[in-house]
Amino acid sequence: MPDESRPLSVIHVITGLGLGGAENALTTLLTRTSLGHTAVHVVSLISGGANAQRLRDARIQTTELDMRPGWPDPRGVWRLARLIRNLRPTIVQSWMYHADLMTLAAISVLPRRDRPRLVWGVRCSDMDVSCYGPALRWTIALCARLSRRPDALIINSHAGRKAHEAIGYRPRHVEVIPNGIDLERYRPDSVMRATVRREFGLADDSVIIAHVARRDAMKDHANLLAVLERLPAVTALAIGSGTDTLPDRPNLKRLGTRTDVPRLLTACDIIVSTSAFGEGFSNALAEGMATGLVPIATDVGDSRLIVGDVGYVVPPRHPHAIIDAVNRLISVPAEECTRRKNQARARIETNFTLSKAAAAYMSLYQGLT
Repeated sequence: MPDESRPLSVIHVITGLGLGGAENALTTLLTRTSLGHTAVHVVSLISGGANAQRLRDARIQTTELDMRPGWPDPRGVWRLARLIRNLRPTIVQSWMYHADLMTLAAISVLPRRDRPRLVWGVRCSDMDVSCYGPALRWTIALCARLSRRPDALIINSHAGRKAHEAIGYRPRHVEVIPNGIDLERYRPDSVMRATVRREFGLADDSVIIAHVARRDAMKDHANLLAVLERLPAVTALAIGSGTDTLPDRPNLKRLGTRTDVPRLLTACDIIVSTSAFGEGFSNALAEGMATGLVPIATDVGDSRLIVGDVGYVVPPRHPHAIIDAVNRLISVPAEECTRRKNQARARIETNFTLSKAAAAYMSLYQGLT
């Protein structure tokens, strides 16, 4: 059991520290809120990643277990167990399926007196596992069978909670905590907008779509390409790992992995999410809105909750619905477009701030001690 006389301390365990949504959410939470003032330590199962450096720059202790992606390694369990025993945290919080299993295994090998409270984290909703290898299907199924073992489960979307209950998750305690958006990093900037547009040779009055997502089956880039084929006067910035390998189109900027996403978003007018399945709380969608972009999103995960009445939510795998939404936005007067951009920013300011997310995490942690 944790020592209640000591201050709250948390070890966060995550699969990796690249530029994915969960990795960004964890890093932002620790570096930009008071949660980072708690005694925290981050453990990454695999090594490297831009967020590992962000954490170290913020003087947050980070350990990498050097595991190989996709390769179960019992030595990693023992290394994690040894670290937990030495640091004696109050809470261990894991992020995503593989880290959930690793933390449970590591804590299970410790003597009962040395076991901290365990909180699992789920970041997606209804995954179509047929699009991936059998390892993911087995991992999710095992997590479902063991889901009563942790002290609590944090899910970042209501859709994710519903989807995981449907596949057999039966946690002892569950909290839905939406992601918090860094409103300082993601904000409109007219000067930067003009600068970025000049860099890409984009006219001041051209309509620019932002699409921020790694190239993956769930993100459905084919949907985006179909939209662009029918909207030749609209340009899209495709940002994310693998997008530099998308088919070339005259109205598509294939930017690949970028560390300056907030800057790139300022050049855009519309944030589009084309996900076909699996999305929980879309960071990309909410960050685009915080930057003052009008949202168009497929009805996957909690996109309807994020967008509210300030944009459009359309069926997945339905490019014509996105095309129609873009055409509607193009046709509105300039003052109406400005109003909608301001509404998008205001919705994130009201509902999805970092301070709200941090307060929810701390409330859960304190309730377990």
